[in-house]
Amino acid sequence: MKKWMLLVLVFAGSVATVQSQIKIGKRTINTKKVLSAVSDVASAVTLSDEDVAKLCSESVKWMDENNPVSAPESAYSRRLDSLMKKVGNVEGLTLNYKVYEVSDINAFACGDGSIRVFSALMDMMTDDELMAVLGHEIGHVVHTDSKDAMKNAYLASAAKNVAGSAGGVLEKLSDSQLGELAQALATARFSQKQELEADDYGVEFCVKHGFDPYGMANALEKLNSLSGEQQSSMFQKMFASHPDSAKRAQRVKEKADAYVKK
Repeated sequence: MKKWMLLVLVFAGSVATVQSQIKIGKRTINTKKVLSAVSDVASAVTLSDEDVAKLCSESVKWMDENNPVSAPESAYSRRLDSLMKKVGNVEGLTLNYKVYEVSDINAFACGDGSIRVFSALMDMMTDDELMAVLGHEIGHVVHTDSKDAMKNAYLASAAKNVAGSAGGVLEKLSDSQLGELAQALATARFSQKQELEADDYGVEFCVKHGFDPYGMANALEKLNSLSGEQQSSMFQKMFASHPDSAKRAQRVKEKADAYVKK
């Protein structure tokens, strides 16, 4: 069975708590307007792997259209391109990547191979730390953690009203519906077990591709050291149900120690 799923960075999402307005990059979504689906439709909807793949691609396309994408010749794009060339394909996925020049500290990776990195995250991370974060996100893809998250986001959205009438989940989806899907996925959470497994993958990813195995620990420590205001916006929601970041940092540091001693 094909693995298709969409996921978003659990390290550092600056997306606000879901209220009437929510901001993704520089785009504001009216969630009260789009969250109006009839609840009993959800039970009748079944998403195939192909459906999830299409939702993934369309959501990324929407994000690309509603965020300032860094030009190929920019310092951000050239830096990311240089780093990602060391990685190549991952688990059979051909990776494509872009930078959004926004102040949010965020990034996400998708099961179709799409990786999007926010410039503010690149500003605060070294190359090794940045690649550890991306390795963590790719780990969620490899472990198929986000397939249910994608389905749940769809079934909780106004977009589900479209399903069934024309036999396809992407039939006649509006701009606001795609935007609402994107914001729902941006607030998705993973279990503690999934987070720890993705942390491990991030360390292994760095080792495999020639980056510092301590990149994951350093990235977590750096995120944990942010100011209280920044922590409130980024960690309160995204880390509420996850292992303490300081403990996670120590855990992956010990894992990196084990690799270094080999």
